[in-house]
Amino acid sequence: MPIGAVQISASIITLNEESTIRDCLESVKWVDEIVVVDAQSSDQTRSICREYTDKVVERPWPGHVAQKNYALSLATHEWVLCIDADERVSPELREEIYREIERTSADFDGYYFPRQTFYLGRWIRRGGWYPDYKLRLFRKDKGRWAGVDPHDVVQLDGRTKRLKSPLYHYTYRDLAHHLRAMNQYTDIAATGKEQARVRFPLMHMVLNPVVKFLRMYFVKRGFRDGIPGFIVAVSGSFYVFLKYAKLWELRHVNRSATPDDDRAAP
Repeated sequence: MPIGAVQISASIITLNEESTIRDCLESVKWVDEIVVVDAQSSDQTRSICREYTDKVVERPWPGHVAQKNYALSLATHEWVLCIDADERVSPELREEIYREIERTSADFDGYYFPRQTFYLGRWIRRGGWYPDYKLRLFRKDKGRWAGVDPHDVVQLDGRTKRLKSPLYHYTYRDLAHHLRAMNQYTDIAATGKEQARVRFPLMHMVLNPVVKFLRMYFVKRGFRDGIPGFIVAVSGSFYVFLKYAKLWELRHVNRSATPDDDRAAP
């Protein structure tokens, strides 16, 4: 549905998202174009996407930042709405986008959304998880994805504005899913630090997790989200510890060694 003279492309990357992608696509079907770049899913993700758009491209996974930039390059309209498969544009956000594009798009080049996460049966409203502002709607010629995998971020050459309505985030299904994702992401983070030759003072591994917990649980008032808020703070702290522990492992442990090798060592 065109918004006056403004047309919007939605840009989405996927990998085995059959359980979430339909709701995501339903939430953005009002845009003028939907572009999906799928990293060779083995489930029904591409079939579901083709119900909503004929612009479904299959491409091997090169990393979050590279894949999102490729998807961005395929968008044909001036404005691009970038959304993940586990996110939803709320009805309120859709209406706010309509209003802002009509009234203020001449003055701004991008819009931040407050992302609100559903986790362990409730909306998380504090602890640093909300408002988790994300720059997700911007002029294509002004922005690009940057950052260090898996933590991608939009770099924009222009003025931005924060919107008020939420972008819904249906994150980890349960604690097991959260732990699997944390294991995957800390692998990527540790490898990135190793490739960048980041220094490894022991105090980073000792103190940074403690600081992370105190910030999330007390400074950001995660305690007001009950037990889920406590779990969020503990998991945030453990993530920091784990990425430094894996960095130490990469530098000091020979992963090809076997128990027999250990016994044979002097």
